[in-house]
Amino acid sequence: MRIFGISLYVIIALFFAVHAVRNQQNMYWLLILFLFPGLGSLVYFFVVYLPALRQSRGAMTATRAISQFVDPNRAVREARMDFDRAPTVAHRMRLGAALLDAGNAAEALEHYKAAASGPFSSDPALLQGLARAQFATGDVAATQDTLEKLFAVNPVARQQSEPALLYARALAATGAPGTRAAFETALASASDAAPRCLYADWLTAQPGDADRQRARDLYAEIVHDGKHWPRHAREHNSEWLQRAQAALSR
Repeated sequence: MRIFGISLYVIIALFFAVHAVRNQQNMYWLLILFLFPGLGSLVYFFVVYLPALRQSRGAMTATRAISQFVDPNRAVREARMDFDRAPTVAHRMRLGAALLDAGNAAEALEHYKAAASGPFSSDPALLQGLARAQFATGDVAATQDTLEKLFAVNPVARQQSEPALLYARALAATGAPGTRAAFETALASASDAAPRCLYADWLTAQPGDADRQRARDLYAEIVHDGKHWPRHAREHNSEWLQRAQAALSR
């Protein structure tokens, strides 16, 4: 019975050791876990594992999924109630963002347009939300115009990952000549694998052999990096990783 208890401590310590290595924790945790498997595992659980579990994208996604299943319209309903109670620009923008996340881009666009017609028409957050809604409804020309206005009033936004990638996608959809440079800017400010994958998709459609080779290199980078991502990064980039793997297999 005692041997069974010791073996259980070792198994738990091994589990946390694997977690520490995969998530690139400091190596002193391995020393603690193997020298003191019972106490070390308990400390690791509360200091590292539990906080990471709570903050992981998978946990947040699961929480959102449960909330969406139990009350799928809660975010929109609460935002709409706040807007009805006090129709401020901030509440209108919050409602627009909730509608976008819920897949109702058309109504979201109405709210962003209404907000943009007032004195806050040059607000960077408003312009970015408006561009998202325009792109989601298929108006890529308007998306481009809105983002160029955003870059004029807030030049830093051109180097930020979300507006930079959205601008590149808008240019790509219209076949604009600045698409390549826009994607390169998006790559420089990338926070995930989306810019690389979408740029590779665009390059694949170009006629030159050099562009197609560059596309394969970008896909290969995603697949290679995916082998070293911690779990939350793999979950966040799963769509782009699968697309890259599929592209390389063709």
